[in-house]
Amino acid sequence: MAQPLNRRTLLARGAATIATLSFLSVGAAHGQAPAFAAAPTPDEVFRDPDIPVLGNPDGDVTIVEFFDYQCPYCKMSHPVLTDAVETDGNVRLVMKDWPIFGNSSLYASRLMLGSAGTPDYEVGLSAVMKTQARLTKQEVDAALVEAGLDPAALLERYGKRRESVEALIDRNSKQALAFRLSGTPAFVIGQRVYGGALDANGFAQAIADARSEGAPR
Repeated sequence: MAQPLNRRTLLARGAATIATLSFLSVGAAHGQAPAFAAAPTPDEVFRDPDIPVLGNPDGDVTIVEFFDYQCPYCKMSHPVLTDAVETDGNVRLVMKDWPIFGNSSLYASRLMLGSAGTPDYEVGLSAVMKTQARLTKQEVDAALVEAGLDPAALLERYGKRRESVEALIDRNSKQALAFRLSGTPAFVIGQRVYGGALDANGFAQAIADARSEGAPR
């Protein structure tokens, strides 16, 4: 049986991660090679046509998150992220599935990406991200049913798009490796890579930095 998250422990770990990320970001801002010195191009990172754009599709800054549906830090920071995007109003949000926590994560990614381009994508993503524990496939299905979705129909959609979905997940994984990410969540905002959870101030500062640097979007 999956156990509920210990929020106090997560917050403590999240704070330590943010401090580390601040160091990495300062390094990027002081002449180190930008993230795009690695294999992926800005268009490949920010504008993959197979990933739905959330937030403002015409925004002047893009936030890319590499995430896993079972990652406790991803779940903890997701409402903070979406609030930051909504509050700003001029940010594109691209969620890159990187299912590193096992088969249940891969299952959830397949169901959601199979519904890319439909309203079910955002509904399902939000529903699974609201869960509070590591998941079985049955628990993924239960979260989707509670949100008014039919897991069997989502699985059927995935089956019709299997090749493109698997190729997308593979692209995401290769990009994560190119950025030398150590886990989820991780964010690419402008020319900076943030390897962990950010709080509201962190997102606001990262967005402001991307704008001031004229970063690719």
